[in-house]
Amino acid sequence: MRRLSGRFRSALIIGLQGIRARKTRTLLSMVSLFLGVLAVVVVQAGASIADKALLSDIELTSAVDGTTIIGMSMQPKATAVVLDTVHDRPDAVAMLGLAAIIGEPNVAPVNPGASPFDENWGGGMVCYGNGPCEPAAATAPPGQAVEVRLTAMTADVRPFRPLRPKAGQWLEFATMPSMAPRLVVNLEAAKGFERYKVPAEMRIGGATTNITPQFVGVVDDGDMQPRAYVRLDELNTWLPSANLADPNTGGEMQVLVSQGSPVQQVLTAKLKGIGAETWIETVDAKKQMESELKLLRLVFLAMAGLVLLIGVAGILNVGLATVGERVEEFALRRAVGTPRMLLAGIVLAETLLTGLFTAAVAIGVSAAGLKAVSVLLGDSEPFLQDMQFPWEAGIAGIIAGLVAGVLGGFVPALRAAGIPIATVMRA
Repeated sequence: MRRLSGRFRSALIIGLQGIRARKTRTLLSMVSLFLGVLAVVVVQAGASIADKALLSDIELTSAVDGTTIIGMSMQPKATAVVLDTVHDRPDAVAMLGLAAIIGEPNVAPVNPGASPFDENWGGGMVCYGNGPCEPAAATAPPGQAVEVRLTAMTADVRPFRPLRPKAGQWLEFATMPSMAPRLVVNLEAAKGFERYKVPAEMRIGGATTNITPQFVGVVDDGDMQPRAYVRLDELNTWLPSANLADPNTGGEMQVLVSQGSPVQQVLTAKLKGIGAETWIETVDAKKQMESELKLLRLVFLAMAGLVLLIGVAGILNVGLATVGERVEEFALRRAVGTPRMLLAGIVLAETLLTGLFTAAVAIGVSAAGLKAVSVLLGDSEPFLQDMQFPWEAGIAGIIAGLVAGVLGGFVPALRAAGIPIATVMRA
């Protein structure tokens, strides 16, 4: 074992000396191999970034992996049970969806049914005075009003759905409730309020009076419908909890529960006890998209492998030329008793070290490029903010460099080991 260790150390030392003595050839080998190793690193890093980007989009519209979603229609008993169970719980948040009209009263909204502003889904609600909202009639006069889906939350939803801030600020749940409910709208709602100048007067079915909201921020939530987010305790000032389940509100409810939380078992038992119908889903987005990403990654890795083979051919040619120039040196080493295996190890050590140096350069270039992309595009693509270089890409680069060194140095190593001692006598 000690003998093998000594030979290995000798091969490394002599290989380093050979690299230092032939800097130009080593540089040519690195140049021919660089693009192949860089392609492998970039593909692996791109796959990791694609994983994160796809997961980020799914988390935006659904929830983070492992979250359990409990959905149900809003009924008086079920709503009361949910609000009582999740109150002041950091591991669960209830989201109540309501229909709301912001703008002039007694008119049909410009986007019936809270449809996107460039589409018309029909339907919609009309709110007369402070009474309940009713389905929009064909005779309802058009006016300056916008219909939105209003999401009232018992706590901050961002640990479960990482909404992307675009302007202003998010809702602060640690402060005292405001008399004028603060709203954060999504991009589609912000587009509508920018396009249509409507009065800041909000009507919800079952509310005791019209509400004057405060618009404090804009987020990207991945929803194509205009939507606004509000604290439930601020909404309760004008919309009592008893009226939340009013059929005229057009409401639905979801409870997001973190993985391993006891809330799921307690809540489902309570809802089952009152006969409420629910649906339960556990988010596992990564598993669902694994097969698609695996196929895409294999295709790009195959292309990167072809580029790497071109680099291997380059390092092979340089290695054969180098061995041809060092025939007398290797023959002399054989004459003084150097084993054939050590001669092969010297050549293979040179190509392996060249591959490792190339991998280090390729990884460094990729990491610097990713940092530049994160700085330049981080504001427009939040998932790129503070993006760290994936360690999988670094390992893939090192493996690619070692494989290229072995493949490119194997034939030259065999040739060096096969040089006869008589060659030094002919020289």
